[in-house]
Amino acid sequence: MFLWRAEVQPGVSVAFTDTNAGNLALHVGDDAAAVRRRRDRLERAAGVAPRRFQYMNQIHGNDVSLVLESGAVVESGAIVDSRGVVESGAAADPAPSAPTADALVSLGKPLAVMVADCIPLVLVGDGAAGAVLAAVHAGRPGLFSGVIPAAVEEMRAAGATDIRAWLGPSVCGNCYEVPAELRDEVAAVLPSTRSTTTWGTPALDLPAGAASQLDALGVRIEYRGPCTLENESLFSYRRDSQSGRFAGLVWTHD
Repeated sequence: MFLWRAEVQPGVSVAFTDTNAGNLALHVGDDAAAVRRRRDRLERAAGVAPRRFQYMNQIHGNDVSLVLESGAVVESGAIVDSRGVVESGAAADPAPSAPTADALVSLGKPLAVMVADCIPLVLVGDGAAGAVLAAVHAGRPGLFSGVIPAAVEEMRAAGATDIRAWLGPSVCGNCYEVPAELRDEVAAVLPSTRSTTTWGTPALDLPAGAASQLDALGVRIEYRGPCTLENESLFSYRRDSQSGRFAGLVWTHD
């Protein structure tokens, strides 16, 4: 169920699931009830239950949502409660239970990010009242638009210091083939992403790009996961476009 799992500091754990945990995404055509059962099983295995991991509706952007201790989510200036109901002066229509964002920050609420080649980035910082957590969906568009700096900024605004990072499994720079024009466009902003596949074609190295952003932000990297395309115990969209999604997870222990 877990490709990698560790208690990274007293009372805080980080993990990355594998295909044994099954598909954890609701947006890939899987049976919704089966997905929810898998999520329940994962929460029990992690020791999180009866608490829940907070997931997000990921759109390859750079929006960050702050998950409050009550389970409410600060999303685009509105507070969405744990039932998915907008509590601020915004529209009174029901909102999705998962915020539309590509990064989540919390002061202890368990967080999840789902991927199948993009980087599942998990961050942990020290706060005055306990750990500050973040889960980031860092694909090519998110890296290009600055989702990682945005997440770190939100963590620091929440009081985080000494932030550390865990880069989960993702497609590597030897495998992520792209058109030469796209490689040049991304590398103009993030030079460290420029790469070449093992078969000699243009490529992007997303983990290298994420690492360079984290280094510039003063964030120490504690772990780097393997390549999803090369590892059949992980879901990979490039290997199978009908792929499920695995998760990067971070939680505090009650």
